[in-house]
Amino acid sequence: MKKTVFIDGQHGTTGLKIRDRLSGRKDIDVVEISEAKRKDPEARKALLNEVDVVFLCLPDDAARESVGMIRNESVCVIDGSTAHRVAEGWVYGLPELKKEQRMLIKNSKRIAVPGCHATGFVSMLYPLVANGTVGPDSPVTSHCVAGYSGGGKSMIADYETPDAPDYIKNPRPYSLGLNHKHIPEMARIVGLAHPPLFSPTVVNVYNGEIISIPLISRYLKRVVSAADIKTMLAEHYAGEEFIKVMPYPADNHLKNGFLTFTDCNGTNSLEIFVFGGKDMILLCARFDNLGKGASGAAVQNMNLVLGMPEATGLEGAGA
Repeated sequence: MKKTVFIDGQHGTTGLKIRDRLSGRKDIDVVEISEAKRKDPEARKALLNEVDVVFLCLPDDAARESVGMIRNESVCVIDGSTAHRVAEGWVYGLPELKKEQRMLIKNSKRIAVPGCHATGFVSMLYPLVANGTVGPDSPVTSHCVAGYSGGGKSMIADYETPDAPDYIKNPRPYSLGLNHKHIPEMARIVGLAHPPLFSPTVVNVYNGEIISIPLISRYLKRVVSAADIKTMLAEHYAGEEFIKVMPYPADNHLKNGFLTFTDCNGTNSLEIFVFGGKDMILLCARFDNLGKGASGAAVQNMNLVLGMPEATGLEGAGA
């Protein structure tokens, strides 16, 4: 019997990607509101309470409103917004986070999909805080470069309009008040005592992301090298299909000395690279901000909740 799914916000960037990922599946029936009833709140409320899984691809306030409409306790909500990522009663939807995370997701009816930037940040740093290499009170900085699709329809329109100004073609640092909306989940999920200093940059590429975290060995809780860090991360993610720790040194994965930006695009993969040596270490995560950073992660969580093979409908970078 097919499972039923409703994408609330199906015409947004993430909603459309989820719809694409589900379109060829014979085990899922995507239910939609008819054009005539699209603005009818009662029709929307009815669907929210009738399906097996609801994907929320909405702004934060609208996501909270939708959750408030759901009275059917059997409906599983998978929220792609920021609204519930650190909220009580919600499970963080990163299955690879720790050993018990998959079971927490499987048994939950309220799952928050990680933010795109947080996905890379948490994947790199959580294992090192959990094993005591990085102290919870350590000062942490992170920088990312990401495609403009992460800004949603309005930013996509800014970049793709024929008369876009020249300055938009250049890399543009943003969130310079150092208060990006992903920072709370970065700190909470990793277990940091203080918010990280996070500085994102948007570039004139549709999708793709590289996020980095520098570490200085003498400030860690134990003296380790880049090779040691790579081993720790590889052990943490051993056997994972979608998070891969790349070989160290990573020279063979560079192209003319550069770490390229879009190699994971179109997949649900996240690749972790470790650079540096004994004293200075740089962690980098490469992934598709619309894949493992959004729609791919949402579908991965749905598969777990519905008892389906976790990788159904998803591709790894090697596929």
